[in-house]
Amino acid sequence: MQLDKSPDAFRTISEVADDLDLPQHVLRFWETRFPQIKPLKRGGGRRYYRPDDVELLKGIRHLLYDQGYTIKGVQKLLKSNGNKFVMAVATGDVATMEALVAANAAKVEEPKVNLDEDQVVGRAKARVSGRFFGFGSATSEDAPEISVGKGSIAKEDRALLQEALFDLLECKRLLDQVR
Repeated sequence: MQLDKSPDAFRTISEVADDLDLPQHVLRFWETRFPQIKPLKRGGGRRYYRPDDVELLKGIRHLLYDQGYTIKGVQKLLKSNGNKFVMAVATGDVATMEALVAANAAKVEEPKVNLDEDQVVGRAKARVSGRFFGFGSATSEDAPEISVGKGSIAKEDRALLQEALFDLLECKRLLDQVR
């Protein structure tokens, strides 16, 4: 006879594996790929997962198995948006996802890049013909900003991309409900 545990109780690896319908070795493997998963380890190496660990695992499982993300993709999501974002994705909590992304976007500053004068930074030096990227601009003053390096997506564009991601996730959730 098994007693139901409190929602705040720690779970063993077998309980979590059963709950997520995964083999235990997958959970151990994920611990090597996602440093955010940190179960408490007792004598003999026995793992005990906190409720937040279980929610994070549910989010990772959802992204990998249901959404088709790669491990590297989930790692990037965790790095850019944090654990709570991935937990919110698993539950479909769009409001929390939006709030977390907005909070993270407010913290992120565009990186400062120091490059030699030979490299293109800032406004285009050559006259833009409008054929490809200038969209009809005749002078370099009208040319779009050019950025080099990791922060090459402007904050506004990043926000639009994240908004599109949320819309797609909501559509996916709705479609899953219909199926």
